[in-house]
Amino acid sequence: MSDSRLYPERPIVGVGGVILMDDKVVLIKRRFDPLAGQWSLPGGRLEIGETLEAGVAREMLEETGLEVEVGRVVDVFDRIMLDEARRVRYHFVLVDYLCRPIAGRLQAGSDVAEVALADPGALAPYHLTPKVIDVIHKATEMRSGKWTSHDDPLS
Repeated sequence: MSDSRLYPERPIVGVGGVILMDDKVVLIKRRFDPLAGQWSLPGGRLEIGETLEAGVAREMLEETGLEVEVGRVVDVFDRIMLDEARRVRYHFVLVDYLCRPIAGRLQAGSDVAEVALADPGALAPYHLTPKVIDVIHKATEMRSGKWTSHDDPLS
């Protein structure tokens, strides 16, 4: 069985985090494909034997230098990228979580070119995919209580 992300035999599970700090969201600029050179949310591939929450915490630390408390799922979706011949080049099933930083210092990890704290209402300069923008908006609504009236999304 191939472990390659490129032209996979089956979908690969990926995890991501919407880290909200001081009313801003943590973004990373990807160093490698897929989406090399583009801004996105931090995240990566789930490892064998790892829970979703443990994978999110590990990826956030590796990519941003931040230890996080992992909260609720914000969204689950497919990211399927085709090549010129319409073959599946990448196929990820992504699970994004709302996260709160609890320790560490924001810094770019080894597979990240840059990190930024962005205003969720002013994301245009980062040229994010429409899905990433949607996930960020869902997370900020969850955090502000618009989705849950009686409890904290991170509890």
